[in-house]
Amino acid sequence: MYAPGDVRVVDREDPRIIETTDAVIRLTATCICGSDLWPYRGAEPIDADRHLLMGHEYVGVVEEVGADVTSIRVGDFVVGSFVISDNTCEICRAGYQSKCVHADFVHGTVGTQSERARIPYADGTLVATPGMPDDDLIPSLLAASDVLGTGWFGAVAAEAGPGKTVAVVGDGAVGLLGVLAARELGAERIIAMSRHASRQALARGFGATDIVTERGDEGVARIKELTDGLGAHSVIEAVGTQESMMQAIGSTRPGGHLGYVGVSHDVQLPGDELFFSEIHLHGGPAPVRRFLPDLIDRIWRREIDPGRVFDLELPLTDAADGYKAMDQRRAIKVLLRP
Repeated sequence: MYAPGDVRVVDREDPRIIETTDAVIRLTATCICGSDLWPYRGAEPIDADRHLLMGHEYVGVVEEVGADVTSIRVGDFVVGSFVISDNTCEICRAGYQSKCVHADFVHGTVGTQSERARIPYADGTLVATPGMPDDDLIPSLLAASDVLGTGWFGAVAAEAGPGKTVAVVGDGAVGLLGVLAARELGAERIIAMSRHASRQALARGFGATDIVTERGDEGVARIKELTDGLGAHSVIEAVGTQESMMQAIGSTRPGGHLGYVGVSHDVQLPGDELFFSEIHLHGGPAPVRRFLPDLIDRIWRREIDPGRVFDLELPLTDAADGYKAMDQRRAIKVLLRP
């Protein structure tokens, strides 16, 4: 990305093994994330001298491994997390690989909207599938790289589970897969907040039992109306704006849990309101690596189909068109084939 609205596909130097813990993979599929739209829209700075390497969701085949890589081999099909991690440090062992002592975002440093990529700390970042997947599984495995794992973390952080009512703020790919995660975790009732018919239909397909079209204070009032005036037990915030966060806080009942996974942009929490709400807040960049083995297994056994969030597929050479489609909300999420 050269500047806001200016995405180009250019030739780069072929990746190669630099550290003994690296792997080089040939990407089978990659995609555009909703968070990629923040710099595209000018909400995040772009260094005019360096440009911004785009892409952090990826699946592919291992072509080469460093001498110290032990868990994956050349020829393996792998799914990678959007954050590099060693998966062995004390923070990783506690389940927060996105804050590994060696953590680095794939976006901006590796850039996986590409044909090939060098992945540092390959043992800790990549997970091999049981075999070479059928082509129809690739979109779902790609979703596990970020948006499924992020939606899943939102549901886990919100303590979604049996007997719970879950409200999901945000109808992008992460919010929609938060609905799926809440269903898989056993939630009794799932309320998706959406104004768009196509996204509402997908939310229902993923397990939503109710749709709320109102936003802001009206949205909060509608959630309370549906929950006997109490609010939801669990709320997933999947946008990252001031309005969405306040809507999520207001929709959570006292003692309830709010899982926030929308990338925060200028969100300011009012202390008094937060203090008297008596709710639990937990979230941040999802530790996708924690969930990858389980998610891959569910996808491999065809128990879940998160790849349905991809509603537009393009060749990598047309990536700029994919950004435009998502920016203009003509697509939920764009899959790119190198």
